[in-house]
Amino acid sequence: MASRTTPFGLAVAAALVFAIAMPALAAAQAPAPAPTSDGTSIDQGIAYLLMIVALVLTYLIHPLDASSPYKLF
Repeated sequence: MASRTTPFGLAVAAALVFAIAMPALAAAQAPAPAPTSDGTSIDQGIAYLLMIVALVLTYLIHPLDASSPYKLF
C-alpha cells in the first residue's frame, strides 16, 4: 500500500521543522543590551508626581479659603 502525502501532513512536517529550527536560530543571535537610564526619566516621573500632589492640595485647600469668613485677598 503506497502512502499518500496530504496537505495536512506537509503542514505538520513544516511545523515540526520550524519548531526544531527556530530555537536554534534564536540562540545564535546576540542578546540585546541591557537598558540604561541616565536618570532623566526618573527625574521627570518625580516632577510629575510633585505636580499632581500640588494640584490635589490646591483643590483641597481652595474650598476652605472660599468658605472662610476672612477676606485674605
